Amino acid sequence: MNASFRPPALTPIERRHYPRYSFTATVQAVDTVQRCVLNARISDLSRGGCYIDSFSPFPLKTAVKLRITCEKRAFEAHAKVVFSRTGMGMGLAFTSMEAEQQRVLDQWIGELSGTSPAELPAVEGNGNGAGKERSNDEQCFALIEHTISLIRQGGLSNEQGKMMLRNLLRHEPKP
Repeated sequence: MNASFRPPALTPIERRHYPRYSFTATVQAVDTVQRCVLNARISDLSRGGCYIDSFSPFPLKTAVKLRITCEKRAFEAHAKVVFSRTGMGMGLAFTSMEAEQQRVLDQWIGELSGTSPAELPAVEGNGNGAGKERSNDEQCFALIEHTISLIRQGGLSNEQGKMMLRNLLRHEPKP
């Protein structure tokens, strides 16, 4: 047998059924079994799913409930983790959604693809305060997640991480 023979490289099979579009929005993903909550950002969207940037993604096959919010519009669906890599993020495939939610997704995809420039009515707030507060909460969640990831990866000692988390979670009013 010829030692220099190498079999031809196999090209990876594209498994996506829908085109992906670059799309940045906030997302809350809840593990439907463990009830763990992840607040993060998505970086792309398709009719079939989305990609969430996260240092600590959920494991493969985790069932989640998503709420994606962009410019006062929201989309909710159930999904399953189909790709997960610590330090990077996770890919999710939508498994079910209400018809009204499908219309929101279709509108976003239409805007992203250039086939539908019209806007949907904005979703009203949930009574939790102004958008500035929500933005600060999202930043805090992101910092907490990043701190936990640094502890797990050995970039911070347990004591340093605990001190940072205590400071982030402190509810003292700032002068």
